[in-house]
Amino acid sequence: MNVFRTILAATLLGAIPRLTAAPHVCPMEGQSGSEHADCPLASGARAHHHAAGLESRGDDGMGFSQAKTTHHFQLRADGGAIEVTVRDAKDAENLGRIRAHLAHVREMFAAGDFSIPMFVHGEMPPGAATMKRRAGSIRYVYEDIPGGGRVRISTDDPDALDAIQDFLRFQITEHETGDPTAVPARG
Repeated sequence: MNVFRTILAATLLGAIPRLTAAPHVCPMEGQSGSEHADCPLASGARAHHHAAGLESRGDDGMGFSQAKTTHHFQLRADGGAIEVTVRDAKDAENLGRIRAHLAHVREMFAAGDFSIPMFVHGEMPPGAATMKRRAGSIRYVYEDIPGGGRVRISTDDPDALDAIQDFLRFQITEHETGDPTAVPARG
């Protein structure tokens, strides 16, 4: 009987990583959990696993602590912005890392390289492929801001603009920033 329990436990424990890491098909309407908010497999442990993976890959891919920093993504009529700040104003180590990372991101994105968001999110973010193709029509400007840094992204190209805003909306959702997903009205 103990051998049976050991085999059963090993089998179940071996299956847990596969169940939490693998894409699943929602039993409701055959849709994946990310496409069907009511899917019981799309919440709970799966959501926690995704957030933990995002944070861990973010630490590795961005070079600074996700837990000690705050991300914001802003939509603007001509594109948008990526902002990262430290949570503690005395955190000089992460402040320096944020600024170095965002300056590097500006260079990479301008060259059409979206490997960091691909690594962090485990998929190519929406809009990135078009941003890569339209790299010549998109302007990326890095600037220091109090407590962090910002990359402004702008364009006059309507296709590139849609791509930039799709990319930023994805970031808002993935990082759960609570930032508005609509372009603010000009006032």
